[in-house]
Amino acid sequence: MRLQQRLAAEMFGTFWLVLGGCGSAVLAAKFPGTGIGFAGVALAFGLTVLTMAYALGHISGCHLNPAVSVGLTVAGRFPVKDLVPYIVAQVIGAIIGAFVLYLIASGVPGFDAAASGFASNGYGARSPGGYSMTAALICEIVMTFFFLMVILGTTDGRAISGFAPLAIGLCLTLIHLISIPVTNTSVNPARSTGPALFAGGAALGQLWLFWVAPIVGAAIAGALYPRLFPDKVETVAPAPLAIDAP
Repeated sequence: MRLQQRLAAEMFGTFWLVLGGCGSAVLAAKFPGTGIGFAGVALAFGLTVLTMAYALGHISGCHLNPAVSVGLTVAGRFPVKDLVPYIVAQVIGAIIGAFVLYLIASGVPGFDAAASGFASNGYGARSPGGYSMTAALICEIVMTFFFLMVILGTTDGRAISGFAPLAIGLCLTLIHLISIPVTNTSVNPARSTGPALFAGGAALGQLWLFWVAPIVGAAIAGALYPRLFPDKVETVAPAPLAIDAP
């Protein structure tokens, strides 16, 4: 598959992740009487990855996340030369998704993205549960580490084929169930960047943590998995979530 096609898939998929996941938080989480709450938002994020993994996994691998791309690169599953283009495409997709969400959300009179937080991530006063920067840093590193371990394990050539998207989507749901109260859950620098640009102010000031922590967690998993569970058969997979080979 040509790089341009893979980048288009990454941009489209990350657009959907932000619109679906963050959209559920902004539009539906607290809707009077029928709000979906934390559990609904967690499920929405998992469903965005699950649906895009089946739709786009055979095209780009459906990373939708700079941390995932970094982790797979460190693990030797993704070519270094494609890393920066993938990250750029993911961030662009996230910004477009946040922009569309902003257009929808601002249809209600008096909507204020900064005041509402616009599903941006944060710590301290911006943490849903008031958790400290240290707690947020640890949480994001650990959650992203396990996210990558699940991705690397379920896309291993020795794993049962065809079930990776389901396991990965459920893993992301679980991660959100655990960590929404701590940081509003990032584990994805692109997902954090899009909403932060529209929330502005403190959201942008704290954005650094939601780049650093997920990438650190992903890189640790990428370095550790091949050493813990070495495979004699070399696997080079630019599309780790593919249902069928590209």
